[in-house]
Amino acid sequence: MTKKELIESLAGEGATKATIERALNQLARIVAAELVESGEITLPGIGKLHVADVEARKGRNPQTGEEIYIPAKKRVKFRAAKELADHVNV
Repeated sequence: MTKKELIESLAGEGATKATIERALNQLARIVAAELVESGEITLPGIGKLHVADVEARKGRNPQTGEEIYIPAKKRVKFRAAKELADHVNV
């Protein structure tokens, strides 16, 4: 589902498309800020997003086969809520 399709689906519940789009954009800003500040955020009924550290490692350039250094970084991970996982695995 694209952002446009999500907005149209939610707008069918009585809110305007512009209001829904502003709310989705604000949600994205809040999630990003909270991940930077505390490292995790729970979205009730959906799941939990959290920041995990990935260690530096060696890799290979697939085109040349040359060994390269991949620096350490942070990655956002998602863990689905039990309700969502149960709904998908019916």
